[in-house]
Formats: sequence, C-alpha cells, structure tokens
Amino acid sequence: MGIVHCLRETLQSIDRLQGVPQTPAVSPKDRVERTLERALKLSTSPDTAPRLAEALRYAVFSGGGRARPRLVFAVARACGGGPSAVVDAAAAAVELLHCASLVHDDLPCFDNASMRRGRPSVHHAYGTEIAVLVGDGLIVSAFEVLAEGCRKEPAMLAPLVSAVAHGVGAARGIVAGQAWESEPMLDLHAYHRAKTGALFEAAVRVGAIAGSGEPEAWAPLGRLIGEAYQIADDIADVSGTMTSLGKPVGQDVRLDRPNAVKSLGIEGAHARLTRLFRQMRDVAPGSSEREVFLRWVDGLCTRLLPARRSELNHEPNRELNREPTVAPLFGALATA
Repeated sequence: MGIVHCLRETLQSIDRLQGVPQTPAVSPKDRVERTLERALKLSTSPDTAPRLAEALRYAVFSGGGRARPRLVFAVARACGGGPSAVVDAAAAAVELLHCASLVHDDLPCFDNASMRRGRPSVHHAYGTEIAVLVGDGLIVSAFEVLAEGCRKEPAMLAPLVSAVAHGVGAARGIVAGQAWESEPMLDLHAYHRAKTGALFEAAVRVGAIAGSGEPEAWAPLGRLIGEAYQIADDIADVSGTMTSLGKPVGQDVRLDRPNAVKSLGIEGAHARLTRLFRQMRDVAPGSSEREVFLRWVDGLCTRLLPARRSELNHEPNRELNREPTVAPLFGALATA
C-alpha cells in the first residue's frame, strides 16, 4: 500500500504545480474516472454478457495512476485549454487503449503475468477468452468515446482518431512494439519507442489537438517521456519486487526479452534516464503556459527518478539520489 499512496501523492503534487484546484469536482484523477465511467456506459448495455461487462470494469478501474490522461490534460492546458468534452474524450481514449494493452500484454501467449496493479490479471480472474474480448472491447470503446466527445467539434475528430491510431497501430505503435518481442533481433530504441513511447506521443498529440495547439511541436516530448518510462520500468523489473510494483518482476530475464539494463548496464540505464529527463525540459514547446508546464515536468522528473540503487548493491550517486524513498515508483507508474 505504501507504493500506491506514494504514487497518489506524487501525482497530486504534480497537479498542484499545474495550478489545478484539488476538489472532488475538478481534480484531474476524478475527471478521468468520471470520463471513464461514461465511456463504459456508452460501450455496454443491459444486453452485454454479464461476465464481459464485469471484466471490462475490472480492467479499467484497477487502481492505475492515470499518468497518460493526466499528460493529455497538462498539454491541453499548456496549449490554452480547449473544449472540455473533447479534452476529456481524448484523455479517456488514451487510457482505455493503455488498459487494453495491459490486458493483452498479460495474456499467456505474451507475458503470462499472474498479477497486475497488485491483483490478479484479467485472464487469471476471468479466463483467457474473456480477457481477449476485454482488450478488444476497450480498443473499440476508445474510438467510440472520441466520436461522442467530438459531436460538437466534428473537425477535431479526424486528427484525434489519426493521432490515437498512430499510437497503437502496427506501423510504429503498441502493436508494432509487442510484435518486436517475437523478432530474433531488434533495435532497443525502436522497440521502446513503439512499445511505450508511441502511446505517450499520442497523449501529447491529442492534448495539443484538443487544446488547439500544434501536435507536431509536442511529439518529441511525448517520445522522450515514453522512452523514460520504459527504461525506468526495465530498471524496476530488475530491482523491484512484486509487492512494490504490483506485478511480476524478472519477466525480461525469464522471457529473454529486450531490456535497457541488459543492453546498457545498470549505470548506463540510469545515465540514459537522467539525460532523457534533461531533454524533456529542453524540447517542451513555447506557450503562454510554458513555465507552468515546465514545473509539471520538473516535478515529474524530481519525484519519479528511481534512485534507490543500493537495492542493486551500487554506490549511490548524488545526482541520481534526490528522492531515495521513491525508487520503484517510476517503474510502477510505467504500467499504471
């Protein structure tokens, strides 16, 4: 429970840096949850098979940190706001697709993971057949909620759909990233960009579109955040525990899967992560809300740097040891 509490406090602190009032009606977390509730009501009905309907809720409302939709909110705000229905729909679509990817990633044919977010994975709780359908249903729901959210802003629908589809497709999205795990050889950077970075890139793109900003200007930031999350998750897979992360550890070694620590070494992985944090601040586009957004980015980097290298029997480095109590946090957030 400590890691969950720390994750919640970290995200609330970052939200405060954005100047978002922390009341039940307007907090980013509450805003996401309400939008996801509407999305599931939209995509299910009394005729939906009961176990499927229950499993859909189980997959979506499982205690995740909602990092990706909060990034949508942050970018939309930095771009000047935007229609709330469109911003909410974009944030929900990104999170639904993330949840779908976790359900499929845990399946026996891929990771065969028994736990996710501290409780049984969907296929362990409901069976493989239902888990496959849950993932498929959430993908469809993501595009359905986008269509509903853009009813009054139809011109925004096509670019939003394109940006989201790019983040999950077979060209350079999550599907491509998952497929690379079955190839005999791959480029680690390309793999990370597709498996994790693509959906973060989609998040900043849709945030910019919904906020009437320039999505291409924001795309590099999304790629950097995505790569940072994946490297941090790779470090956590080596150094974390199932209790702290809420999912099995040591998966990359067991499955002989690409891993930043394996390719770069623990020192190299930490160094690469630190460089990515610095680059995030450099590539953030200029806007009237730039300084607020940069504080958001600084808060993210400072609070989420996995610094407890003593767990790996390494000497602590001052630059990498600013927050020694949140070592596994960034890795946990990578799948939150």
